[in-house]
Amino acid sequence: MQTTNSSVAFRAEEVISSWPTTNAWPIAPQTYYQKFETSLKHSNATQNVYFSNFFEWQGAVRERWFFECISNDMLQDQGVFITKRAHNEYLKEAFPFQTVTCALNAFNIQKCSFYLLFSFYINDELASRGYQQIVFANKEKHIARLPDQVIRKIKKFERTDIDLDNLK
Repeated sequence: MQTTNSSVAFRAEEVISSWPTTNAWPIAPQTYYQKFETSLKHSNATQNVYFSNFFEWQGAVRERWFFECISNDMLQDQGVFITKRAHNEYLKEAFPFQTVTCALNAFNIQKCSFYLLFSFYINDELASRGYQQIVFANKEKHIARLPDQVIRKIKKFERTDIDLDNLK
């Protein structure tokens, strides 16, 4: 387990069995997890955690996943990852001093792009869910084919039961 900036990033097979089966998307065999501890700085005057934090946490989880699971140099010598589309749906309020756990998976993996699925849980209940479409581009910022070894790594986190039309 690794602790950084009030979040904890971890991957654990035993966590899968503890997730609820109602109101949650199923978890794939390999899922990336990261925890966030909320505080007063994440909230407004009525002590609700700002909805924008979930969107910001998508970026934090995405970057940590790229670094730990795909390439710790973020493929800078080959190109760049560009976020083409991003979405988040808020399902449950969050409050200061709660632990928010994000589960990340990939889906709809293509030659030049893929989607990331983010499921945020509070007390084992789905609180927010979202996705991002990521496109790979070469150093000249032209869309390019993902390296085969990168596609293989991304596929380890793939969910094949996601229907993109149902997420929009």
